[in-house]
Amino acid sequence: MAKYIFVTGGVVSGLGKGITASSIGLLLKSRNYKVFNQKFDPYINIDPGTMSPYQHGEVFVTKDGAETDLDVGHYERFIDCELDSNSSITTGKIYLEVINKERNGDYLGKTVQVIPHITDEIKSKIYKNGKDYDFIITEIGGTVGDIESLPFLEAIRQVRQELGVENSIFVHTTLIPTLYGSKELKTKPTQHSVHELRSIGIQPDILVCRASKELNEELKDKISLFCNIKKEGIINAVDVKNIYRIPINFYNQKMDVEILNQFKMKTKKIDLKQWNEIIDIVENLKEEIEISIVGKYVELEDAYLSLKEALKHAGYYYKKKIKINWVNSEKIDKNLKNVFKNSAGILVPGGFGNRGIEGKIKSIKYARENNIPFFGICLGMQLACIEIARNVCNIKCNSTEFDEKCENNIIDLMEEQKSISKKGGTLRLGNYSCELLKNTKIYNAYKSDNIVERHRHRYEFNNKFREILEGNGVIFSGINKKRNLVETIELKNHPYFLACQFHPEFKSRIVKPHPLFLSFVKACIK
Repeated sequence: MAKYIFVTGGVVSGLGKGITASSIGLLLKSRNYKVFNQKFDPYINIDPGTMSPYQHGEVFVTKDGAETDLDVGHYERFIDCELDSNSSITTGKIYLEVINKERNGDYLGKTVQVIPHITDEIKSKIYKNGKDYDFIITEIGGTVGDIESLPFLEAIRQVRQELGVENSIFVHTTLIPTLYGSKELKTKPTQHSVHELRSIGIQPDILVCRASKELNEELKDKISLFCNIKKEGIINAVDVKNIYRIPINFYNQKMDVEILNQFKMKTKKIDLKQWNEIIDIVENLKEEIEISIVGKYVELEDAYLSLKEALKHAGYYYKKKIKINWVNSEKIDKNLKNVFKNSAGILVPGGFGNRGIEGKIKSIKYARENNIPFFGICLGMQLACIEIARNVCNIKCNSTEFDEKCENNIIDLMEEQKSISKKGGTLRLGNYSCELLKNTKIYNAYKSDNIVERHRHRYEFNNKFREILEGNGVIFSGINKKRNLVETIELKNHPYFLACQFHPEFKSRIVKPHPLFLSFVKACIK
């Protein structure tokens, strides 16, 4: 039977619950245990798929097509495995399933209530993968004290009651602030946060204390006394510039050993050699290159979190620090030379809607005409096709997404999408295969005939325009043969101009950078 680890947060949001859960997963996996991470979010949306990136950061897509919270991306990057739809559960999903069961008569006439019906449904999601893994690590979104998180907290309290202390652990992330002027770390917010948890029946076993500097022994003694936690369970979470250092910090404090001891499990030999080697590279980078990301959500970098990390991963491989020049596509003026004057490459990522589109198209044209390495992702590929059609093939064209009445809709809906009216969960999502053309840049990057990548989009390249674009230097280097869909394009007579319909950033890892980001960064370095 699996052991269950629950990660909660207190005092304020943004303390790093996701990174904490990811780091625990990495340490236990490095000890040769099987690990599964999941996130419970208290919002009523079914998933973040219809939410603005400004509301919730990027939407991370799993292999089976679930639109999930960005923390699931952290889990995958840290534990280096592909998760699924059970890794992202929301209040909306839980209530929808309970209501559907009630409508079907599954409750045999009983009054449906938060306890036990909602909490039972939550527990079913916690227990679902218990037979397949050694550890189920569950992060509870929000902050203790939020009314919307209460059903999740009650459910994990019940798990402890059902399984006992030897099969469940509560890890609570909290803040130890420093007041201006005194430079003194204050433990009172942590005491209040733990008190709030204990009032609903949860006693933390481990406290992860976020602070600007390390806690001294006196402070640890104080926290241990007032929060009823063993001193060994109080973990320093000092602010770091590089999040990949955090698991090593936890390892040095024997956090994973403390977890295994409580579970009375064997402390298997750990292998962190590859991780330590990468950290050493990251913390000693001297050379830097700049890459421009042209988007419309650039005020919030979390909107492009996986993209940013994938570029960094490739940079680490080549021992280069990637400096990102965030370019707001809505504010691009005519002087593009000044915008991109220090950039070795230009990347146009995905997005939805027509806001900022013309700025992206101008950027693509600039990269094409000035032989600057260009990488387009999802919408970036669609706009590259529009730019080439307009400015090379002299076709007055657009995407149906931006102009439903356009005469030449070079980007259009597939037939099966035309009857869909609901916005949520109806995109082309998750893994799809793609056959690559030999002797192309993308084939050379993957060194494979067939690939499988994750998608998140509704519109596709209109095959009516393939012949004319091919006649003007476009190589359709990747095709989904089953649906006859264009997946990747390249340009002849350009040092590096490549775009793909899928999202390669979702599969990049710090120890295993994605081949397309490696090839793009390599071109930028050249």
